[in-house]
Amino acid sequence: MQTSTYQRGLMIVILGVVFLSFDGLLIRLAATDGFTIVFWRGFLMFCVLSALCLARRKLSTLRVHPMASLASATLLGLISALFVLAVMNANVANVVVILSTAPLFAAIFSRLFLGERVALRTLIAIALCMLGMGLVFLGEGAAGMLLGNLFALAAALAIGGNLTVLRRYPGIDTTTVIAGGGLLSAAIAWPMASPLALEAPQFGVLALMGLVQMPLATVLINSATRYLPSTEVALFYLVETALGTLWVWWLLGEEPTASTLAGGVLVITVLMVHAGIGLRRERQRLRLYTGMTAR
Repeated sequence: MQTSTYQRGLMIVILGVVFLSFDGLLIRLAATDGFTIVFWRGFLMFCVLSALCLARRKLSTLRVHPMASLASATLLGLISALFVLAVMNANVANVVVILSTAPLFAAIFSRLFLGERVALRTLIAIALCMLGMGLVFLGEGAAGMLLGNLFALAAALAIGGNLTVLRRYPGIDTTTVIAGGGLLSAAIAWPMASPLALEAPQFGVLALMGLVQMPLATVLINSATRYLPSTEVALFYLVETALGTLWVWWLLGEEPTASTLAGGVLVITVLMVHAGIGLRRERQRLRLYTGMTAR
């Protein structure tokens, strides 16, 4: 059976967010300061993705939309750095909860800068997911994490902005700008990092993060904007709220509160319903289109 555009977009973004959900766990396992993590993660992402760009001769794509590519790379570098600093200054559950505001920012930016109508079902899904995230904020652990929360909020703004840029300029090569974003985040962190003061297991965790997990997650999520509106892509960042919390709870014992669990269940349920409605409408549209062309 042929895969529709919407189905392809869903599969790409879901896979990307699952990879991304291990980010908080790997940051905890690295067990070093935030700037050192930002440096190695960004530098390693730059190495592996720039090598891929050279092999595929993709660097010339920067000439297509140079300013938009620079804007996307800058936002990606900021997202990477801000997320790490947020996790170092707040609980993982808190950080991923705040990142769930990214769909709201993507919807606002898409409306303001692209004139893109936001589907009613997406607005309803965002509202319900925000309610779920409100349940998380009622739990313990929110006090005393203001700095980490502010870093996470800034990252959510940058995520919404980047997805909107990619939606506006689908010709941007995502691999190239992600490589640039990695280099930028490494350059920001370098003066404050201690990149050589690590043990072998820490280097192993950072290598897994910078060479495999983050490149795959970011390329997949950014590529999904070719098939789905940026608001819908950003909505799937909410999956990380549940999965990111689950990994650190299961493997490291960083236990979430009952309200965090309730909010996570609500988020996943809303996303499943939202995706189901989207798939059904896509099938209806394809059947209608097929019927019209058959005439």
